[in-house]
Amino acid sequence: MNEAWARHNKEERHAMDSSAARRRLRAISGHLRPAGDRDCDRYSQLGTNATACEFVSEQGYSVVLPEKLQTGKWNVYRSARSPLKLVTRFPEHPDIGTLHDNFEYAVETFRDYKYLGTRVRVDGTVGEYKWMTYGEAGTSRSAIGSGLVYRGIPKGACVGLYFINRPEWIIVDHACSAYSYISVPLYDTLGPDAVQYIVNHAAVQVIFCVPQTLSILLSFLSQIHCVRLIVVVGGIDDNMPSVPSTTGVEIITYSKLHNQGHSNLQPFRPPKPEDVATLCYTSGTTGTPKGAVLTHENLIANVAGASLSTKFCPSDVYISYLPLAHIYERANQISLAHFGAAVGFYQGDNLKLMDDIAALRPTIFASVPRLYNRIYAGIVNAVKTSGGLRERLFNAAYNAKKRAIANGKTCKNPYPMWDKLVFNKIKEKLGGRVRIMTSGASPLSSDVMDFLRICFGGMILEGYGMTETACVISAMDEGDLLTGHVGSPNPACEIKLVDVPEMSYTSDDQPYPRGEICVRGPIIFQGYYKDDVQTKEVIDENGWLHTGDIGMWLPGGRLKIIDRKKNIFKLAQGEYIAPEKIENVYAKCNFISQCFVYGDSLNSCLVAIVSVEPDVLKAWAASEGIKYEDLRELCADSRAKAAVLAEMDDVGKQAQLRGFEFAKAVTLTLEPFTLENGLLTPTFKVKRPQAKAYFAKEIADMYAKLSASNP
Repeated sequence: MNEAWARHNKEERHAMDSSAARRRLRAISGHLRPAGDRDCDRYSQLGTNATACEFVSEQGYSVVLPEKLQTGKWNVYRSARSPLKLVTRFPEHPDIGTLHDNFEYAVETFRDYKYLGTRVRVDGTVGEYKWMTYGEAGTSRSAIGSGLVYRGIPKGACVGLYFINRPEWIIVDHACSAYSYISVPLYDTLGPDAVQYIVNHAAVQVIFCVPQTLSILLSFLSQIHCVRLIVVVGGIDDNMPSVPSTTGVEIITYSKLHNQGHSNLQPFRPPKPEDVATLCYTSGTTGTPKGAVLTHENLIANVAGASLSTKFCPSDVYISYLPLAHIYERANQISLAHFGAAVGFYQGDNLKLMDDIAALRPTIFASVPRLYNRIYAGIVNAVKTSGGLRERLFNAAYNAKKRAIANGKTCKNPYPMWDKLVFNKIKEKLGGRVRIMTSGASPLSSDVMDFLRICFGGMILEGYGMTETACVISAMDEGDLLTGHVGSPNPACEIKLVDVPEMSYTSDDQPYPRGEICVRGPIIFQGYYKDDVQTKEVIDENGWLHTGDIGMWLPGGRLKIIDRKKNIFKLAQGEYIAPEKIENVYAKCNFISQCFVYGDSLNSCLVAIVSVEPDVLKAWAASEGIKYEDLRELCADSRAKAAVLAEMDDVGKQAQLRGFEFAKAVTLTLEPFTLENGLLTPTFKVKRPQAKAYFAKEIADMYAKLSASNP
């Protein structure tokens, strides 16, 4: 890839505002508190200077600055941890400027520490976790990278990774960083058409896959002329298929490439910080995949900024099951390596994840609201069905611990008696050692957040980010007991809210400013690969990335996500609807596993498709004395629909949904929304156009019945 192209957008964006930034920093430097002032917030270094105009306003976890030096609104928020300069490197290790530097530091510092663990044996059986050390991973990284160089793969070539989480994924990624290749994750659940598109669009020359995904590649091998080498992880040399020489493709096993590289070690070809590290293709909810261009400095800046508030340590153990092709898990891996933590991989089967967690006993657990909601619903349902003394004991313990946390006591252990009697049993569901739980990808409700804090203790942190910002935009601060927000800005970026008048969101809103979240700083991606048009749609002339999310500033400089700009639509009476906000409310319902809310300008109300929780539905039917042949019959029962809709109404009223935001009809289905049936993106967001088409008949039937009952 032409290096000039990779730097083009960045230089163009930052040239204009660099002098303004310097003027701003000179101006606000006069507002530094003197070293002897210890009465200030422990994070903030800034205060107002009584002898000059104010250029900064303290807001607890954030500080506020004017967008321009002398004019403009005071609407630019930065982290109070680093208000004068956006973080670009790890403060303790400013020499780490690339992913290669980061892993080299980890190998040198934690050489004999456990790093990558797996339960799956070569023969496919499952046992206890077996570990590879940092030093051993470094050796394999060098062998794989050297093997690619030995086979003539040029510097800057794109390398595809087409398999789910396992140690080899991490090793190949480290090899790409060490030898200046560009990694291109390919979601294993993407359909053949999307994979073929990405491979051709990025001109991928090497693809690492597993036997299962190899068969997919072979089905369109003649359509991906850029590919020179396919490396099969877990493959057997004698079983490698032969392909016509006219294709120009060679297929070998991972072990063969490893051996070749080990016998022909090549010196590292270290990248520069401004070099492209990865092309992360975002599937999105519509259209063809877009390749987000992320440099080494983008990724290092993001992880370094986030590390100011949340640090791991060499004794930490992490369970890796979130897709490595997703930036959330990718950034976690960079941070874990920096701090020398151990990473254990799940077997690859979501149904066996809890078994893997029990065997690994992680101390760090990252997840998404969809799973946390299921944990919440499962525990609540178990407590209710236990009844009697157990239910009363749980409620007493829960309320006592909730009061303790509200009074400022630590959530970890305010009442050891209750932990011993009640909560330790719940903690064992995640292995019993979890000290940090993080949530991202979509909003987590306050109720679920409070529940997790009380039941599991430790730090429960929610963050907000996107691929285009190399992950974290904002995250909750350690010690912040308020829930219902996504914290303060990552110290590596600054945030402002821009008015969206068509949705009645403005910076003048009372009691709190509202608007579209815009982000700027060293974490912002270089643009969409080969797509200047869409790049200019999201990055303006001043370098601000427009996220499409609607935010609100809460007291203390905390950001709250309240809406989505892109997915709004109008009902027939002209009311704007943000369906994702409503779906997040309905996610609290016990009956609901997943929910798709639909409406359009031809109808005056909303309808919903609900993928039900089978166990909850069966328990309800038993309590009502309802007989049924199978669950499909029960889903079609009008009494079941009424019960689900009633709970949705109750939850909606608690969340203070407006009248037109309530679903007026519901269809129940046993089929979950999945990546396989095309209804979810790899980040577990509903693909709205696809869901509309998939459930077209059900939607039409609901509107027909509503019309008949309300002519």
